[in-house]
Parts: sequence; C-alpha cells; structure tokens
Amino acid sequence: MLTIEQVQDIKQKMHLPKVVTDKSITTYIGSANGITYCLYTLLPRSTSWINYIPNEHVGFIENYTILFGELEIERDREKMTLSRGDILDARLNHAVHTCYAKDTVEILFEMTSFVFEPNFFEREIIQRDAWKIQEVDGYTYHHCARIRDYSIELWKRINPQKSLAIISIGSYFHDIGKLAIPLEILTKPSKLTEDEWKIIKKHTTFGAEMMRNHEVERLREAAFIVEQHHERYDGKGYPYGLKGIEISLEASIVSVVDAFDAMTTNRVYRGALTIEEALQEMKNGRGTQFNPLVVDEFLKMLEEKNNKWY
Repeated sequence: MLTIEQVQDIKQKMHLPKVVTDKSITTYIGSANGITYCLYTLLPRSTSWINYIPNEHVGFIENYTILFGELEIERDREKMTLSRGDILDARLNHAVHTCYAKDTVEILFEMTSFVFEPNFFEREIIQRDAWKIQEVDGYTYHHCARIRDYSIELWKRINPQKSLAIISIGSYFHDIGKLAIPLEILTKPSKLTEDEWKIIKKHTTFGAEMMRNHEVERLREAAFIVEQHHERYDGKGYPYGLKGIEISLEASIVSVVDAFDAMTTNRVYRGALTIEEALQEMKNGRGTQFNPLVVDEFLKMLEEKNNKWY
C-alpha cells in the first residue's frame, strides 16, 4: 500500500491522467501487483457515493484512505466522519455510502485493477459527453447534475439494495437528446409554437437513440430512462403514452425530480415557483402525472432536508 507521503510526492512530480467532473477530480496514479491507485479529490460542498457491488473474485480490494480533510459519510441513515489516516473498506458493508465534503477532501483510492481500469477510462468518455451538454446549454448541464444527485438519493430510499450505476447515468443524461434540438428553440424566450413543441418532445427519442448507439455499455443500458422520463402515470405522457407500472421505476424517479427542478428554477420564458408552490404542484400531480410511491418518498425526503433544494 502507498503511504500518504508517497501519494503527495507522486502528485507533485508527475503529470497524471485525470477525470474532472462538477464535483470531483480522479487522478490515475498507476498499478502494482494487481491493485490500481488513484487520488480522488472531492471539491468543496460536494456529494459523492460509494456503491460496493459484491465480487466473487478472491482478494478483491476496494479501500478509501483519507489523506486530507474530513469526509462525512451517511450509511443506512447513520452518520460518521472520517479524518486523515482513516480507512473505509467498502467490502465490509454493502450499503450505499453517501459522502459529503464541506471543504476539499483528498482520498487515496485502491481497487483491483481489472475492475477499476476499464471503469476509469469509460468515465473519461462519459465526462467528455457531459462537457458537450455544457457547451450547448449551460442550464441543461447544471440541471442534469441536480437531477442525478436527487435521483440517486431517492433511489437509495426506494431501492436501497440495487446498484446506483444505471440510475446515475440515466438521470444525468436524461436530456442528452436536447443536443439534437436547435438552440433557438431550446432558448426561445417566448411561448413555443405547436411545431416547435413537437420538436422539443423528440428529445426523448433522440436521446435514447444516442444512448443505445454509445460506445460505453452503461450508457446503452440506461437508454430506457432517457426515453421514458416524460411518460406520465396516467398514460398521457410522451413519446409512447406508457401508463402506471409500464413506466420503469428509474424513469418515474427522474420524472418527479426533473419536474420539481424545472418548477423551482428560472427559465428564459418564466420565473421560478416558490418551494411551497412547487410542492403543491407535486401533490396535485400524484397519481396522474407522477407515480404515487415516488412522489410520497420524494416529499418525505424534502421534508427531512427542511425543503432545501439546490
């Protein structure tokens, strides 16, 4: 195992491959004896998740050692704080760990190489596509990050034993189809015409096609979320008019979080609703626009957060 001093020395002396996101920087250090080492930097006021998937391979490793700062962790509704030198062995608890960084936190990440390395280079590709969204529409980029974070938290509450991988990717890229929509329609400050609205609605099928043709398998597997996230529980949504349990739980979660974020964010064509107004709209849509189970759990989650939204 590398020491804290060795990691800091490596970081200062070498130009290393990185994956930079809106919340973190993952710096690839290298591999030795079948173990890959990375420096994982969480940025201030950021949230991340550790979702260990039980592995059948003997000697599998997934360790996180705090190098700098303090990391608050919530697991099974219980909280703890890790400081410099503390080690989290993800194999010891299969629950999802939600990690909060009030200030910058640096973590040495160790994982079995044949599992980690393909994932790291896939993340480079995924982040490349995330930047494309930002280049086209900065609002959509930040909107997608908020939808991902709240969708993951809601998924944890409803399906705590299930992997976060698909909901994380599908929620983040739910609006990727807007890359195919003319910018003058996306940013139009006045009411859309009927023809323009028809074009906007195509972003679900455009996005699903992009995902299904993607080089990264995780994106291909999440295409159904992109396709279904504007379906309605009463069958009056689009693109296919799916109804009730015909709509995946993942897409139902994204639908609820997406709608609430849209209501509480300023748009070019209207101002934001207050949190109280948006909450009432969500209650009004229970069982018609939204899956009742998802709405109920979402409202409970917001209540626990004192109705705080990004």
